[in-house]
Amino acid sequence: MTIKAGLVGLGKIARDQHLPAIEKTGGIDLIAVASRNAQGEGVNNYPDLSAMLASEPDMDAVILCQPPQVRYQAARQAIMAGKHVFLEKPPGATVSEVEALIALAKDKGVTLYASWHSRYAAAVAQAKAWIAPRAIERIAIQWREDVRHWHPGQPWIWEAGGFGVFDPGINALSILTEIVPEPVTLLSASLEVPANKDAPIGAALQMATASGAPVEAVFDWRQTGPQTWDIAVEAGGGSLLLSEGGNTLRLDGEVQLKAPDEEYPAMYRRFVGLVADKAIDADIAPLRLVADAFLCGRHCPTTAFED
Repeated sequence: MTIKAGLVGLGKIARDQHLPAIEKTGGIDLIAVASRNAQGEGVNNYPDLSAMLASEPDMDAVILCQPPQVRYQAARQAIMAGKHVFLEKPPGATVSEVEALIALAKDKGVTLYASWHSRYAAAVAQAKAWIAPRAIERIAIQWREDVRHWHPGQPWIWEAGGFGVFDPGINALSILTEIVPEPVTLLSASLEVPANKDAPIGAALQMATASGAPVEAVFDWRQTGPQTWDIAVEAGGGSLLLSEGGNTLRLDGEVQLKAPDEEYPAMYRRFVGLVADKAIDADIAPLRLVADAFLCGRHCPTTAFED
């Protein structure tokens, strides 16, 4: 069976990642796009999800790439229509939204996939295997990038529910919660919020593993020049460094693996398998850590930011 899919929200991430990945993946075809401001090539186009669902009765799945603030209602509508759902990260604006979608998908017997793309970076599985038999001593995360480059002209990302710097920061947390074989809890956080924004531009998190190893994370959206996506782990007397978002692995300073970014094709292969089994894959551990940071973090006003 080939999945007939419709995509909602034809913005930068959809064009840069989703469309090329679908083209590469066997077992899934894009047949429709719903977007207020853009048109997909070679597919049927609709102004919104409702019109797409009404006009495409044979569509099997819906891929949701809109801002997280509106994703819950769209996902619920698609699930109620009996469609499998692929959620771009973060899977929702709140933990309770995603929990409700999981329950609804189970009730309707359809797939719900929360796609943490950074978990599919080339070196993540090898890093997880290296850590598994070792006692973790400490973890340090540096996730610094230039918002003007990665999110140009996207005001929603600065609004309440838009996550701010946690939009990329949650990628680091998705890797962290994948490679650490025990729960990670948040101890404290500080959030730098520009005077003219509702969401943070920088954040510092103090966390710990269940066995007490310290985990520190710094997220910053003001970095220019080379971007930094590093996770350093000290465990069992050795050191591991995941860099380039998880696509490069160093053990004790020596490069073990360096590979190109193929995260989205890997996710679509996963989605095809989940749909075949009508299974659900919707881990909320990364989202829960972000929610905890907003819940108990100190809000630190900072200079207005114009992007």
